[in-house]
Amino acid sequence: MNFALALPEIFLALCAMGILVAGVLQKTDSTVMCTMAALAACAITAVLVVGVPAATGYSGLFITDAFARYAKLLILAGTALCAILSLDYNDRQGINRFEFPVLMLLSSVGMMVMASADNLMTLYMGLELQSLAIYVLAAFARDDIRSSEAGLKYFVLSALASGLLLYGISLTYGFSGSMDFGHIAQAAANPVSTSTGLIVGIAFIITGLAFKLSAVPFHMWTPDVYEGAPTSVTALMSTAPKVAPFVVLLRVMFGPFGHVAVQWQLIIVFVSIASMLLGSFAAIAQTNIKRLMAYSSIGHMGYALIGLAAGTETGVRGVLVYLLTYVVMSAGAFACIIAMRRRGLAIEKISDLGGLARNDLTLAVLMAIFMFSMAGIPPMAGFFGKLLVFQAAIDAGMYTLAIIGVLTSVVGCFYYLRVIKVMFFDPAEAPFDARSGALSFVALATGAFTFAFMVFAAPFVGAATHAAKALFG
Repeated sequence: MNFALALPEIFLALCAMGILVAGVLQKTDSTVMCTMAALAACAITAVLVVGVPAATGYSGLFITDAFARYAKLLILAGTALCAILSLDYNDRQGINRFEFPVLMLLSSVGMMVMASADNLMTLYMGLELQSLAIYVLAAFARDDIRSSEAGLKYFVLSALASGLLLYGISLTYGFSGSMDFGHIAQAAANPVSTSTGLIVGIAFIITGLAFKLSAVPFHMWTPDVYEGAPTSVTALMSTAPKVAPFVVLLRVMFGPFGHVAVQWQLIIVFVSIASMLLGSFAAIAQTNIKRLMAYSSIGHMGYALIGLAAGTETGVRGVLVYLLTYVVMSAGAFACIIAMRRRGLAIEKISDLGGLARNDLTLAVLMAIFMFSMAGIPPMAGFFGKLLVFQAAIDAGMYTLAIIGVLTSVVGCFYYLRVIKVMFFDPAEAPFDARSGALSFVALATGAFTFAFMVFAAPFVGAATHAAKALFG
């Protein structure tokens, strides 16, 4: 039974090892073959995830339920989209090595383990497996000093965050007597055993996970790492690795620490407000599109945290829908950013998009769709994600939080609409180089999903509702 529960993770890890061996033994360039094999592995793993029964295994260390299943499918989808994006970009940048898809798969294994964690040590093992792979990916362009700097910054600051997380885990273990989520919940439910030490432990755990989310005040690494890392890696960092820490945060806060929500709710509210404010106002001055996306991601994590702060099943549903829409529109936006290439060189300035509509109307329209969606303008997918989390906040009586969210969304419209203004109304720059079919596929598929989400939103909202119910037991 234990083997069956972890079959998707085991299969994906074995696929990563198999691709690694095949890449080593192949005498010719095998990057495309290895990437296609990674995509096939993601597809098969998704089928296995759907077929795994809801149960707890490995002596309570590992849980599979509708909540974990939803998160894993979203993680695999994000990884697959970014793997497709890496095909053209890595080749043109001269970093098309077979280790790239291997590291992506290993990172995905870590994220999936996080989604099924029912013990603090399982959580930490999954988090470190995800992080170690992304450290290497951030510095993958080893001949580029910016990439090396990005990898080093992410490694050093992430190691600090991991230390804080471990300290929180040790405090929680010391004051509750267990690392198992169920036992911690029992200890937290007893007012006698809910000591100050346990509350401090919760604060440190939130700190460690907030770092992975790029939430304020643990965001300092995000703009530099997003800008310096290869764009294919930045696309990955802005999608699936945002999902895994968030679902862990949801499971931890509503599972073992659900009985002390009053103590941690104010922390989440502060982090949410700070992230929305900084993400909205700091992005205004950005001239680099990747740094703009970095501050945008900080703001979006702040909006998603509104659902967690609400502390209700409706709030969790809103977060899950928000994460779905964010992963899709972020992958699509980075597909358009990767297409920004002129005379063989990747360009990143917002001004380089000048007059894009006159040279490449399709790309300009797709980028506009993603910008409108990130701004939360209906009928794009991003509007529904924000609507659900704001509704959850209002239902929970958190009117101030909802109002701040709406106001910062209005501020955010400025820099999203500025990108659209540059593309459609500024003087035309030289045309971009022809883009690959893989890049066009991701941009068109995610653009269609983002634009027409309201037409087929019901199954996704239903799946999020089912996952939220599973989390609350």
